[in-house]
Order: sequence, then structure tokens, then C-alpha cells
Amino acid sequence: MSPTETAPTSIRSGIKNLRWWIAGLLAIATALNYLDRQSFPVVVGEIKKEIPLSNEQYADLTSLFLLAYAIMYAGGGRILDWVGTRLGYAIMIVWWSAANFMLGTVNSVFGLGLFRFLLGLGEGGGFPGSGKAVAEWFPAKERSLAFGIFNTGSSVGAVIAPPLMAWIVSELGWRWVFFITGSVGFVWAFIWLKLYQPPNRNRFITEEEREYISRSLDASTQAAKPIPWLRLFTYRQVWGLMAVKFLTDSIWYFYIFWLPKYLGDVRGLNIKEIGYFAWIPFAFAGLGSLSGGWLSTFLIRRGVTLDASRKIAIGISASLMPVSLLITQSPLSFAIIFFSAALFAHQFWSANVQTLPADIFPARMVGSVEGLLGCAGSFGGMLFGFLVGKMIDPYGYAPAFIMAGIFHPIGFILILTTVRRIQPATV
Repeated sequence: MSPTETAPTSIRSGIKNLRWWIAGLLAIATALNYLDRQSFPVVVGEIKKEIPLSNEQYADLTSLFLLAYAIMYAGGGRILDWVGTRLGYAIMIVWWSAANFMLGTVNSVFGLGLFRFLLGLGEGGGFPGSGKAVAEWFPAKERSLAFGIFNTGSSVGAVIAPPLMAWIVSELGWRWVFFITGSVGFVWAFIWLKLYQPPNRNRFITEEEREYISRSLDASTQAAKPIPWLRLFTYRQVWGLMAVKFLTDSIWYFYIFWLPKYLGDVRGLNIKEIGYFAWIPFAFAGLGSLSGGWLSTFLIRRGVTLDASRKIAIGISASLMPVSLLITQSPLSFAIIFFSAALFAHQFWSANVQTLPADIFPARMVGSVEGLLGCAGSFGGMLFGFLVGKMIDPYGYAPAFIMAGIFHPIGFILILTTVRRIQPATV
């Protein structure tokens, strides 16, 4: 805050530890993000009874979502840097909630494709918005835990989706899945607009917390001005992290979009049985997100450098991902265990990799950098989805799970060789 600015008066004494309430609100938005995107994969078996879909068409629809997601992940980050976190995030969630609601009205593959594309456009701004909010509210020593908290929302949404949607389908039919889940985001947007402002302008914050955040955030981070978007590509850290996200996010998208379908097609489960089993791996994913964020924060508080703490956590998660190789040859109970271990490891990984743009770049650049990384990850997911759609009929799921086991270790090597030392970059 510049000397000429006057901080607004906090309401009474303010809300204590408001930054953690903000992190919780971001976690809810992330849960809604994943609840909405999971609606289609969970109920696709019921949709196929009215709208026939082949494996390739399903792959095309998931890839269409990811194409839109990639476009807005990059553009959305820039929009958030332009209009601000508060208004930008509200626009994104209202957009994607409306698109998800409209999926309940369709009667053709074209309609599914249209509204899945529009859903992807809105949801693409979610993670850049959350990353930007964390950069505005949290110093480096708390940042990975804050990322872990909001990233846990992805697992919460995915955990809730299978049993909730199985119940809605059995009681009301598959269309009501979209009507109900699509409506909740409007409520969140109202709360967000009421509560959120940056720390120096927020009227709900205590003066003690405002001063703590102001002291803790690096002065150069607070004062940094945006740089031209194309100049971001001059940083090797950006290229390295884009390559990492291209590889490893493709595996996450494979799991969230194809796990329910795999359980139905290969393991022969119906919608109720999918609801019974499919939430378990995502519950472990949430635990992985919290654990990954906690470990890095714990190490920093014990005097381990930022660079070492992030790399230790990332390395541990990469070493766990090869359990994916065991899934296709295991009985159902063990397959669920290996699914759970793989999703735990990925979210442990993600809670730390997601913090790297905020660790390396100033806050006013974070939205744009996060956008580029998410764009790369979404394109990776889109291309991997196309590949899976082509492979399943002739070769089954085994080749996809082999790649799921090796991409994270390759990504860790890329971090060591391209990002190198995790520290603030000279901008």
C-alpha cells in the first residue's frame, strides 16, 4: 500500500485469521469446479441410454472440454491480472455454473459438446484465480499449505460427485444432476463478492493481520508491475514448468475423466456401484493435497530452505506414482487401493508444484504464469485423452496406466534441470 493510500476501517475488530477463511472459500470453489466437471463422467452411463456415445466420442467430448479449459486457463489468468481477483473469479464461476446447468437440457452429442466446451471456458479461470488470491494473501512460508487447502477442494468435489450423483440419478434422473450442481455456484459468487478484497482494502480484516501480511510479503512482490505477456516466455522457469504440467496434468485428467468409465466398462459396475467405489481414490487425493502442502510448510518452519523443501515434497510424490502400473492386473479391491495411492501422490505433487509460480514470480504476474501452466496441462490432458480414446478399443487400458506411472518421475527430472533453484526470479 502506497503512503497516499488509507486502509479502510475494519468492521469492529475484523475476522481473525481472515486469510485462512479466504483459503477455505477458495477450497469450496475448487470443490464446485470439480463437482461440475465430474457430473458428466459419473453419469455418462445413464446419458448413453438416451444419447448413444462411443469411446471415441466420449474422448472427443472430454478433449473438447480440455481445449476450452486450456484456452481460458491462459486467457483467464490474464483477465484476472487485468480486472482483479474479486471480479474476475466471480465472472468465471457464474459462467461455468450456467454452462453446467444447461447440460441438463441437451438431447444430442452436439449439445453435450457445446456446453462441455462452455463449461471448460469458465472453469479454466478457477485455478489462476485461486493462485492469484493466495499470492495476494499469503507469504511464502504459508503458501504451500494455503495451496494445499484450496487444492483439497478438487478432491472434495470428486469425492462427493459419485455417491451424490448416483443418488440424484436414482431419485430424479440424470438431468437433475446438472440442474442441482449448476445452481450452487451462483450462491458462492454472491458470498465471494461480499467478502473478498485484497488485504490492503478489505474491510473485514483485523489491523494485526493486515500489518502481518504487509510485513511478510516481499516488498518487490507487492510493488511489481505487470510485464508484457509474451515476455513470460523468456523465462526458462516458465518453459520448464509448462513442460512439467503438460506431462503430469494429463494423468490427473485421465483419472478424473476415465476412472468412472473404467469401473463401468472393464470392472462391470453399475451407477450405484460406481458411486460406492469411485469416491475412495479421490478421498485419498484430498489427503495427499493436505499432506503435500503441510510437509513443505513444516520443512520451511524447521529451517529447510524453500528450494529444498519444495523439491523433497515433489520428489516423494513422484516416487509413488509408478503404483499406477499395478492397476489393470489387480482384482477390484487392490485396484481401488492402487488408484488411491496414485491420486494421493498426484495431489501431494500438485500442492507443491502449484506453488512454484508464486514462489518464483511477483504477485501481479502469478495469474498470467499460472494461466500458461494450466493451459499447457490442459493441452496435455486433451492430447492424452485423444490418445486414450484411440487406444482403448484395440489395446485396452494398460498402455494408459503405464504412462500414468512414469510421467511424474520424468516431470521431477525436468524441474531439477530446467527450473533448477526455486527462488524469486529477477524480473
